[in-house]
Formats: sequence, C-alpha cells, structure tokens
Amino acid sequence: MDFDDQLRRYFGSSDLASIPPAAVEAGVERMRVDLGLEQDRGRRFALWAVMHMLGAAPDLDVAFEDPAEREAARNFMDLTAPPRED
Repeated sequence: MDFDDQLRRYFGSSDLASIPPAAVEAGVERMRVDLGLEQDRGRRFALWAVMHMLGAAPDLDVAFEDPAEREAARNFMDLTAPPRED
C-alpha cells in the first residue's frame, strides 16, 4: 500500500493539512474498522503504521497477535521517532 493512496482512500486527499478535523476523525475510524477486518499481514501493518503516524494506532498487543509482527512494529516506531536531544 502506498502512503498517498491510503491517505486518499481514508481522507479524500493526500494533503493532510487540508483535511478538516472531522474528516480526519472519520477516516481514522474507518481505518480502525479495516484494521480489525484485514487478514493480509502486510496490509494490516501498513494500516497500523499510518495510524501510528497519525497518533491513533492501537497498542501493539491489540493490533498484532504474532510476536514477530509486534517486534516489526516496535522497530518501525523506533525508526520513525523524532531524534532525541541528549
């Protein structure tokens, strides 16, 4: 799944800044439903990843039964985290 395609599918635009807050809420809710129904591991991960970037992802133990998928999600979270200022 392409990131821009997901944004267009759930929010009607690939420009998040132009999407009204109510439309973001509705799109996130559709993503939650699709995440719960999706059987393909790659698609589930892609949905979860976009939800994570939007601050709306479910906890890892809820989203992923497989420990390897949870670990992949943790790695994704680490890779996308802002740099720490030490």
